[in-house]
Amino acid sequence: MNYSFEYIDIILLAMIAGFIFLRLRGILGKRTGFEGKTPPQFEEMLKNINQKKSTKPIIDFDDTAKKDFLKGAKIAYETIITDFSDSDNKLTRSKELLSNKIYDQFNNALKERNERGHFAEITFIGIDSANIKEHKKIGKILQVTVNFVGEVITCIKDKNKKIISGDPEKIKKIYDTWVFSRDTSTSNPNWHLVDTLT
Repeated sequence: MNYSFEYIDIILLAMIAGFIFLRLRGILGKRTGFEGKTPPQFEEMLKNINQKKSTKPIIDFDDTAKKDFLKGAKIAYETIITDFSDSDNKLTRSKELLSNKIYDQFNNALKERNERGHFAEITFIGIDSANIKEHKKIGKILQVTVNFVGEVITCIKDKNKKIISGDPEKIKKIYDTWVFSRDTSTSNPNWHLVDTLT
């Protein structure tokens, strides 16, 4: 008799465990392959994928949308800053994050640095803060202005590896105000850096 009760207890426990598993699965959902990765707003740009995702056009830039946007904006900020330290003096990883205007401006700056025989060493430490200063809609275009406070170790060296500016052992705070833009009428999730303010 005791054995029969033990088997019944085991069966009941298994049923309860199965029920809890199904409930958790329903609440949390299945793994999609995006856990711990770049937010979808900037993922395509970083991987140079041109196909559009089946995301809905932005209707309301609410608190949730702002939070998701800032996650991607931080990654974009780090990607663009560190791209300036590449030894080939050409933007590679951040090209899809930039408007044509900003891409040309940044590339011209890299070209001038290269012509002087200088190169940059940049170590990105982190972002102290990233806050949305303002957002406005111009027709179908949504523009979001973000204030960044970051920390980097940076210096410029000449071809003989002599330090021209900066300090390779000192952490420096940098303050940037960047403007990102996106067409809200399309399902294309890509944001682009369209302006840098002083």
